[in-house]
Formats: sequence, structure tokens, C-alpha cells
Amino acid sequence: MTQSSATRITWLGHATVLIQTAKGTNLLIDPFITPNPKYPKNFALPAKIDAVLLTHGHGDHISDAAPVAIEHNATVVAIYELASFVAGQGAQKTLGMNLGGTVEIGDVAVTMVEAKHSAAAQDEKGVHYAGIAAGFVLTIADGPVLYHAGDTSVFGDMQLIGELYKPEVAMLPIGGHYTMGPKEAALACRLLAPKVVLPIHWGTFPPLKGTPDELAALVEPTVQVVRWQPGEEYAA
Repeated sequence: MTQSSATRITWLGHATVLIQTAKGTNLLIDPFITPNPKYPKNFALPAKIDAVLLTHGHGDHISDAAPVAIEHNATVVAIYELASFVAGQGAQKTLGMNLGGTVEIGDVAVTMVEAKHSAAAQDEKGVHYAGIAAGFVLTIADGPVLYHAGDTSVFGDMQLIGELYKPEVAMLPIGGHYTMGPKEAALACRLLAPKVVLPIHWGTFPPLKGTPDELAALVEPTVQVVRWQPGEEYAA
């Protein structure tokens, strides 16, 4: 259910998520659009995108970063080396940062936090160092605290993320194979203590076999696991 006073979170398949705050700040995380088999057909991005947030440099997370940034005059926010890589692809506005740092985008404080994953970027010239993988905590003024974990395994310092930022809504990968699966994501929930989990990075390709139902069976009853499909919206 969408409310005008709510933050709207739309899953666009894989790890691509559109965040729209009640005050009108629009953030797009990990745009994987043109090659994404699960991107919802006929979904149109809003004309105004304030920032494109990138968790790491793999193609299934940055394939459309430069095109979206150019078309929408958006700022690409990423770890320093990845921001430089995307600038080389034509993005005019980039904002490099690093783990533990916070930048302000409209009414959202964007904090870069740790993730455990590989992170190189690739183009026609080969494979390039693009920093390390990260996640984002989004602290919305007069709104919820959101956590997008990026691609990651479960790791003990998720407890620090929970203690420091107290995310109410956690977007966690659950597909397995390249990231944590439902078993590990359930432990991540215990470390982070969110009220709501929005599963991402599942069902896109055959190896990503984890499902929201599997996760829901493993978490505490107080944690709501949203069983959503690409193109669906959650109001926080």
C-alpha cells in the first residue's frame, strides 16, 4: 500500500531498487536494466533521479549506471575508485566516498558500510580495480532508516551496523551461490534486527535459488519478510 507520507521502495529485479522519499528525493541503487531478465516490462524510471548509488563494480550492478546518470542528470555515488571508473564511461557527475563516510542527498543521509564480496569492474579493455564492495545505510529525515546490503555474505560486523544505525528495513540478498542464501540471511537478520526484510538478488538466474519463503521460515516471527516481485512497491 502506498501512502503519500511514506518512503516508497520499488524492486526492479536483481539488486536494483528505486527509493522515493516523501519529500521527493529519488535514489536508484545498482541499475541493472537493459540486460536484466527480471526488470519489469514497461516500467519507466521517474524523470528526476537525484543519485545513482553503486555497491560494487560487477556488471549486474552497474551496467546502466552511466546511461541513467547521463539521461537523468544524476550524481553517481560510489566508492572512490568505482566512481572514477563510471566517470570514464561518460557520467558527468560523480561523488566518490569510502567505508564509514556519509554524504547528504536531499533529505537522505547516505552512509557507506562494509560488505563481503569481490568488486572488480569490466569493460572492453579488460578487468579493472574498482575499489571494494560496500552496502548503504539510508537515513531519511522524518522517515525510516533503510539498509541495502549490496552483494555480501553474512559477517559479524552486521551487528555493528544494527547498533549504529538501527535499520528498520533491510534489503538483503538471499539467492545464494554469489551471495548469502536464506540460512545466512536469517543470521544477518538476527545481527541487524530489522522490522522488515525486502529480499533481493534472487530468482534472476538459475544459480540464485534462495526464496523469500525459505527465509521467512528461518527468521523470528517479529521480522516481516516481504514476498514481492519485480515492479512491486513497498511503503515504509
